Amino acid sequence: MGEIKVREFDAAELPEVLEVLRRALGETPLLKRTPELWRWKHVENPFGRSLALVAEAEGRIAGVRAMLRWDLATRSGDLIRGLRPVDTATDPDFGRRGIFRSLTEAAVGMATDSGIDLIFNTPNKASGPGYIKMGWEEVGPIGVMIRPLLSRSRTAPEDRTPDPEAFFDHDSTSHAGDPIADRNPLGLRTRRTPEYMRWRFAGHPTARYRSITYDGETAIVRPNHRSGRKEVVVSELFGNGGGSIVRRAGRISNASYLAGWFSSGTPERKAAIRGGMIPVPGVSALTLVANPLRTLPVDVFDLSEWDISLGDLELL
Repeated sequence: MGEIKVREFDAAELPEVLEVLRRALGETPLLKRTPELWRWKHVENPFGRSLALVAEAEGRIAGVRAMLRWDLATRSGDLIRGLRPVDTATDPDFGRRGIFRSLTEAAVGMATDSGIDLIFNTPNKASGPGYIKMGWEEVGPIGVMIRPLLSRSRTAPEDRTPDPEAFFDHDSTSHAGDPIADRNPLGLRTRRTPEYMRWRFAGHPTARYRSITYDGETAIVRPNHRSGRKEVVVSELFGNGGGSIVRRAGRISNASYLAGWFSSGTPERKAAIRGGMIPVPGVSALTLVANPLRTLPVDVFDLSEWDISLGDLELL
């Protein structure tokens, strides 16, 4: 076996890197491994260009590790400069050679040297134990909140990108990504700046987010197909917290259910519950893990210190 060399990613290598991601991770209609999706994540991100490394062996790209820049604000207004591992893969031809660990250790070293405060992510079941072995710690589970719309249940194919026109009443939604007034953080929170909103919800190459406004509230939603049924993901909520926007989303949709998640104690979670969304006991969609690179003014391992929603986590 030849030597494995870890180095920074070169943009000219993108086609080969995307092929490694396809071979190792596959792809779905919503997450096609395209140059457009890579540029959206790793170049156009308003927080800055990603930290991206590759492992080279035998004249090929054997692995890739890309960490998305993601800044958070604390409830006192401090800025936490973060990174999120998102595109991480080892080519199947080079398994069991320590590439995942080598890439991760190199990336953590570079992040530390460049002043990054925190690395956090929601790894899958296969990679989760590897992160824990390298110093990450579990923060807690990201649960699921559901509002069934049983009387309007519809089946749907999963082999194509969901079309909003097939989910919502005509002219009941508008394009997402416009600037919107955000509240102060109640924990570690992504600042919903105009640049962030435009990038996150209007710029995604495949996901078709929509905005619903009603009674002083706004919801950012995403049509989706899951297990042969239509679901509407409630990614973000803004406004007075009355919950009428959630009920409105249910009325104008022909999906089987609404799904979402908001941190405990937040106005958005209270609005979701008032609108009929129920936390599903014992069910978690993701597990949040973190690796602080210096002493921080907040306990990042306490899930109650996080102020996040599915809009922070999905399709990244």
